[in-house]
Amino acid sequence: MMKVKTTTNRRIQRELDKRAPKLVETGKKTLILQGTKSSRTLNGLFTEIYHLKKGTAVRYTRKNDNIRPFESGGETSLEFFSLKTDCSLFVYGSHSKKRPDNLVIGRTYDHHIYDLVEVGIENYKPMDLFKYDKKLAPQVGSKPFIVFVGEGFENVEELKHLKEVLLDLLRGEVVERLSLVGLDRAYVCTATSSNRVFLTHCALRLKKSGTVVPRMELVEVGPSMDLVVRRHRLPNDGLKKESMKTSIDKPKKKEKNVSKDAVQGKIGKIYIPDQKVGEIPLPNKAKGVKRERREAKNMKKNANGPASKKQKEDSK
Repeated sequence: MMKVKTTTNRRIQRELDKRAPKLVETGKKTLILQGTKSSRTLNGLFTEIYHLKKGTAVRYTRKNDNIRPFESGGETSLEFFSLKTDCSLFVYGSHSKKRPDNLVIGRTYDHHIYDLVEVGIENYKPMDLFKYDKKLAPQVGSKPFIVFVGEGFENVEELKHLKEVLLDLLRGEVVERLSLVGLDRAYVCTATSSNRVFLTHCALRLKKSGTVVPRMELVEVGPSMDLVVRRHRLPNDGLKKESMKTSIDKPKKKEKNVSKDAVQGKIGKIYIPDQKVGEIPLPNKAKGVKRERREAKNMKKNANGPASKKQKEDSK
């Protein structure tokens, strides 16, 4: 038998519990790293992605020579960094003559590469080029709207895959309840062709409309860019089937004498055993019972008294 080592440090145990599989997973963290060569465009984009995902992102600034996402054997270091930082999303940038300003967005399952999308960055505009009121800057922890415009996101396989990856990258933590005050920005993705998507980041400005519902305006705050899809890799069937598994609910125990009606709802039958009244014990010191017995005894004496005297006189 293999010996399983367990930690005795409570702080380490809490961290391990956070990384353990859960029925309802928490928000996904993003790992940002670069290859051997980078460009000014990619460095600026990494800084702004890290700023927009502050608190849920980890950035590595050191160059990595042995990371090649689409090649066999070039994903080992990437999976190691994913396990080390507990990140299930990653953004990897590299720059070369063949693929300038190249950006790879991917997801991992159980710290193994799940799927990949490679895009080229064109017409990049950082946040500094947009002039807007600083009050409209996105707040940390706010939730964004994500809008996908164009039929390509429903018909083209590459854009459908890119849409899934961008949703995981931009939406943040999934919550059940949401305050409308926290919705202060929007990402607008427009499919301009079968392999090109225009992505921009806008802030929401509320203005008076004369009614209770305010009028909303979009103010572009950046960054904005064109994403040109170059390569993409879908997950294999075995890994996809494993990642889609959910916990099997235990079958409910059958309830006896219970039925359901569309009108009355749940209807049940209650079993009541026969009541044996003769075996019910009576209290020993019941005043009412004693009084009744005493009155019956007195009535019996009064009835028998005169008759006995008359019998004596007749006998004489």
